[in-house]
Amino acid sequence: MSQGNEMAGKRDYGQFCGLAAGLNIIGERWTLLLVRELLVSALRFNELLDNLPGIGPNLLAERLRTLAEHGLVEQLAVPGDGRAKQYRLTERGQQLRGPVLGLARWGMQFLSVDDRDGGEVRAEWGIIAVQAMVDTGRVPEVDETYEFRVGDETFGVFVVGGAVRFVPGPADAQVVVSSDPDTFIQIGAGMVSPFDALAAGQIKLEGPPGSIRRCTKMLGLT
Repeated sequence: MSQGNEMAGKRDYGQFCGLAAGLNIIGERWTLLLVRELLVSALRFNELLDNLPGIGPNLLAERLRTLAEHGLVEQLAVPGDGRAKQYRLTERGQQLRGPVLGLARWGMQFLSVDDRDGGEVRAEWGIIAVQAMVDTGRVPEVDETYEFRVGDETFGVFVVGGAVRFVPGPADAQVVVSSDPDTFIQIGAGMVSPFDALAAGQIKLEGPPGSIRRCTKMLGLT
């Protein structure tokens, strides 16, 4: 086999390189999309199957096993259900947030109208789009919280000390941003301008003008 070898049935590029070592773990089909789902929240096995149509239970189990073997994913009990398990990214797995969001931001330029018309859109992916839109060079110096209601999902964006943190669920926020996942992805892909989305009521903003201005600037909406 050229350009690498197979060890114990798993891909190994056989290169003393950090990129190759990382791709040995996350370079297989579906793996990064699985990480994307777990970046939003911890999920049960069947929830992951529903969110990733086409992966199949055997392949999903294999991908989860590989991530767990490398310390990126862990299993936890589900509160109130002693038999159920859910999967969550470990601290090492959470380190993929930056690379995954960067790749999502880069990939948005390749989205087309055909992708929008023929592809599935989920609220969770709108959340990822919002996170990918955050411009780290425009993070407010003021500590504030922004709540995003994307479809039927809600999460908070906490700006503290110039750092940004994303937390699932409602937040006691200065600004509330409401929209559908399709709109955020279209804005990130350059298919619709932020101004047109705001004018058409596809995005709704509630809060003090100064806080709204800082939030929209951080997202590149102004």
